[in-house]
Amino acid sequence: MAARLLFRTAVRTATTLRVSPVKALTRGMAAGGIPTDEEQATGMEKIVMHALKEGSDPYSMLKPKEYAGSKEDPHLVPSITNKRVVGCVCEEDNTAVVWFWLHEGQAQRCPSCGSHYQLVAHELPH
Repeated sequence: MAARLLFRTAVRTATTLRVSPVKALTRGMAAGGIPTDEEQATGMEKIVMHALKEGSDPYSMLKPKEYAGSKEDPHLVPSITNKRVVGCVCEEDNTAVVWFWLHEGQAQRCPSCGSHYQLVAHELPH
């Protein structure tokens, strides 16, 4: 509020003291515009923004694709090793999680509900 008052006072003083009209004062970014997120991004943020623009998801930030969980269309579980622990909430309102080991190779079933899961190799982005 005080800055706005001082700005108006300075403009009025500058225009009343001179005979020729004075160009109104402008803010620094008004001439070139406010930079976009892409223009001011640096480092890791810039790498991620470029990757997302190209359509890849380098750090698995986006929601994974939904799968049916059948033998033909199993849930894909990324892993950097040849096995991984998987937790399955078999029913939507269930509070218990069924944990089991998922090994590389063919799709495996959840021992409780029968949904199929398959381990896929995942490369780290580094």
